[in-house]
Order: sequence, then structure tokens, then C-alpha cells
Amino acid sequence: MKAVMRILLMTTLPVTVHAQEPRLFDAAGYRAAQHRGPVHRAPEGVGRIAPVALAGLRPDVDAIFVDVLPAEGGYRQDDGRWRLARAHSTIPGAYWFAEAGRAAPPAAILFAFQRRIAQLSGGDKSRMIVTFCLADCWMSWNAARRLRALGYRNVWWLAEGTDGWRDLGLTLKPVDPER
Repeated sequence: MKAVMRILLMTTLPVTVHAQEPRLFDAAGYRAAQHRGPVHRAPEGVGRIAPVALAGLRPDVDAIFVDVLPAEGGYRQDDGRWRLARAHSTIPGAYWFAEAGRAAPPAAILFAFQRRIAQLSGGDKSRMIVTFCLADCWMSWNAARRLRALGYRNVWWLAEGTDGWRDLGLTLKPVDPER
């Protein structure tokens, strides 16, 4: 009887473990779990830009640079200011929208992201926007997908993120999150 129980336990254990794995994508198609990992292609309707190509663009002139690295250990206060656990450096000229790359960011963060992008683009949905985070980070993929869903037509994704920028020997600049 004990041998039968062990066999049953061994055959059902993998199914139980598999059933407990988090869903990687939510119903809307945004990556909702395990945000650090290889990302093999840009979201539908979004172009992929190489770090060297981005280095040839002028921020706020040729494109809006959007960093969506999460504020790990930090949080957004009710007045929109951030309390950070550590400083962040980004590509010069980029705007840091902490937490805007989550599958379902809090409503206040999502609203602030949408409003500020509309301001930065002057309401021009054809304005070039480049999203990034770190290499192998789904947050920038989510942000690019979200911008496409909002009707922006010239969205690009820097898969290598700030890591790729640094790998070119280019410097990063300290930045505060957008309020």
C-alpha cells in the first residue's frame, strides 16, 4: 500500500507543481509575471531599434525616450512624488516612468503615464517613441504594447535597454521618476 501511495504521489506531483506556476501573460496580452527573461520579438506593430541607432537620435527632437524600469523598493506617494530605495540612471534625455511597464499598473500611474506621453508628444500619435528598461526585461515590451493600444503609431522598443547603451561605452545620467 505504501509503495502504491509513493507512486501516486510521484505521478501527481509534477501536475501539482505545474498548476501552481504563475500565468506569464494576463488576459489583455501583457506580461504579468517573471519580467526578467529573454524577449524574442517586439510587440505587434512595434519596431525594434538597436542601441547604436538610438545613439544617433536626439531626445525630444527625433524621439521621446521612455524608460520604464520599476522603482524596486520604492513607491509613489499620493501627491505623485516618489520615495526611492535607490537612485536610477538612464539614457540622457529619457523620461523615467517607474512602474508603467507592469501588466496592470495602479490606476494613478497608468493615468499619469498616458497624460504625460500625450503632453510630450503634443498629442501627435505619429511621434516617434522609444521604450526601454534593462536587457531581457518585459517591462519595456509591455509599455510599447500599451502605447500601440493607445493609438501611437511610431513606437520602437530597445530590447537591450540601458545595458545595451552602456555596452556601447555611452554614459547614463541620474534621473528622477516622472510624477
